[in-house]
Amino acid sequence: MLIQPGPGIRVQARTIGEEGAPLLVIDQAVADPDRLVRKAARGHFTPQGAMFPGLRLRAPLSYEAFLERLLRPLLASHFGLPAQGGLRFPMCHYSLVSQPPETLAFLQRIPHIDSAAANGLATVHYLFRGDWGGTAFYRHRATGYESVDQARHAAYFATLQDESRREDAAGPGYIRGDSPLFERIDGVEGAYNRMLVYRRNSLHSGDIDSARVPPADVQAGRLSINSFIDVLEPAA
Repeated sequence: MLIQPGPGIRVQARTIGEEGAPLLVIDQAVADPDRLVRKAARGHFTPQGAMFPGLRLRAPLSYEAFLERLLRPLLASHFGLPAQGGLRFPMCHYSLVSQPPETLAFLQRIPHIDSAAANGLATVHYLFRGDWGGTAFYRHRATGYESVDQARHAAYFATLQDESRREDAAGPGYIRGDSPLFERIDGVEGAYNRMLVYRRNSLHSGDIDSARVPPADVQAGRLSINSFIDVLEPAA
């Protein structure tokens, strides 16, 4: 399955909040997004991992190759990462958010990071046409952190553990906007064939309406492809 960039692809470079973490918004990302949707419809989605609130299916390996071709020229200029090193994909899956809001654990009801590593990127490629929300970015009120790297990791999670005992720590359901613990600082709407690229240590969350959770349906639900990318140093 050969995946090509869209002929009208547009790359917008943005920054997030006061820390200025890089964010790329790529519209018309692939030439034939419907083909990716049809591929997903033929697969079998299952729960994978304890934290993702829904179902997942391995994306085609050709999608990783497409991401490598697309992103390698952007690594140095936008993320300060080596353009000549290898890329590793710890995850590259179709995703369908579908978990009922009343069943979410505390860590699923607040923004999260995917990794504290400095060389990690995440992508989310929206493949739905309904009004199912995009991705929001947050600042932790107590620490002021908008991202959590290795130097901040211990202090952040120690503070979060203390805060989790507060009665108002996190309301029921998905976070969508400001909360007692977090302030929303930026966001991007979900749009068909739009891709976001950001550092995995930025605090973020899917922008999900708890009153209208998407169905676990490829055609009618909140289908996306989510990838984690480790950018490796070039071999000596």
